[in-house]
Amino acid sequence: MMNRRFVRILGLLVLLTQNLNIIETTDINGEGRQKDVNVTHLETVKDEKPNSSNVSAFPVANNDTFFSHHPSRNELDPALPGKGSAEEEHHNSLSIFLVLVLLGICILLIHVMLKFHFHYVPESVAVIFVGALIGLFLKLMSYQHVADWAKEAAFSPTIFFLVLLPPIIFESGYNLHKGNFFQNIGSITVFAVFGTLISAVIVGSGVYVLGLADIAYKLSFIESFAFGSLISAVDPVATLAIFQALDVDPVLNMLVFGESILNDAVAIVLTTTILEIDSPEMNDMSGGQLVLHGVGRFCLMFFASAAIGVACALTSALLLKYVELRRNPSLEFSMMMVFTYLPYALAEGIHLSGIMAILFCGIVMSHYTHYNLSPITQITMKQTMRTIAFIAETSVFAYLGLGIFSFPHRFEPALVIWSIVLCLLGRLVNIFPLSALVNRFRQHKITKKMMFIMWFSGLRGAIAYALSLHLEFEMETRRVIVTTTLVIVLFTILVLGGSTMPLLKCLKSNLSVCFIFFIFLDDATFV
Repeated sequence: MMNRRFVRILGLLVLLTQNLNIIETTDINGEGRQKDVNVTHLETVKDEKPNSSNVSAFPVANNDTFFSHHPSRNELDPALPGKGSAEEEHHNSLSIFLVLVLLGICILLIHVMLKFHFHYVPESVAVIFVGALIGLFLKLMSYQHVADWAKEAAFSPTIFFLVLLPPIIFESGYNLHKGNFFQNIGSITVFAVFGTLISAVIVGSGVYVLGLADIAYKLSFIESFAFGSLISAVDPVATLAIFQALDVDPVLNMLVFGESILNDAVAIVLTTTILEIDSPEMNDMSGGQLVLHGVGRFCLMFFASAAIGVACALTSALLLKYVELRRNPSLEFSMMMVFTYLPYALAEGIHLSGIMAILFCGIVMSHYTHYNLSPITQITMKQTMRTIAFIAETSVFAYLGLGIFSFPHRFEPALVIWSIVLCLLGRLVNIFPLSALVNRFRQHKITKKMMFIMWFSGLRGAIAYALSLHLEFEMETRRVIVTTTLVIVLFTILVLGGSTMPLLKCLKSNLSVCFIFFIFLDDATFV
């Protein structure tokens, strides 16, 4: 009995397979014949009277119904790798190899600098020089037709935002002095929001007017203000690297670092709002509505991103408190690593600020989750995050050096020079007046020396460079903006960042020359 049933089922499966093969063959052999078959079949159905008992009268196995989602021969299944995936894998392997070689060279260089107490040049500046030398060497190899490493040496904004930036921000939040940060949160917010807005307006309007006057390269209104918005972001990676090496005043460090963290959200909101002006939804808005739209987007990005980070951190604290993972430190540490990246991925996935989310996640996790960990995981967590952050920072600065020779640039000297002047002017206009404003509400006043250092240390970095790579303008305009952004980034890091240490030493010394040069930088405050 069982054998008969098995034979019947097997026969039905064979018939079903043959019918499916006939249908697929018909679909592949030509659309014309298939259409003829369908038309004939439909005409037959029309001639017949509809009968609920006559099931064969309706097209059950028609491609237009049952097989409407069946992929054709030319379509690719998204679950399967596309053509050229093996070649892309080889390219990624070479990119990883290049990064590892760069990291090894930079680690040895930093070791030599520490061993011989060479502190005249910040480590980040030295790493940029190494990246530039490697990029020049690779460019010479391509000119001599030895090898072409242009694709491997290119800076990827996706890799930067999703791989390199999160551990840097989380580690800074995890080891942040929370007292200094929240004591200065009002001043930090004023500098980050209003300071970035003032700088973006000055740079954007200045570049637009200079273009209309044929003094600099001409950019449209949207292009000018998009460039002004992205170039106004003070980079946290460059600021962290420079200030940690210099061991500056904690309050000054917190003001500049906090501003650099928060103003990235402002710069991203400003850039996206400017780019959306051409959309049909934004064309119908007035100037006041555009301002309210931008303010609403910033508030949503700020508070929603911070809420995501706090929620993930509190969830991790409760989970590690009530789930006994201490007995297995590997599982405990793995869970911590999951929660360190979780808020950043979620915030970026829903178009919020991953930087804000992971910063507040690191701050709250260091206050609550850290004390629910076993002693071995506490030590492992701090050391691992410091190591990953160091590797990410080194990779970022090395890629900035490689970017000098990674693609054909469109260098416009007038636009570059005037953009640097406008960046310094915009920074000057927002630091000194806003410092005088917040000093009215502060107990620990911001001195003139601190104001000068805050103005001087407005470093642009990889965030501005990555944002410029995301602009979807014409190819010539994109090259001009990307090249100008890269030059400004290198200028601020190499010139301003490299001269910050001599400036601080000069301000601390009692030399008469420095006293004459900085006579207006006494410890008096603005009233």
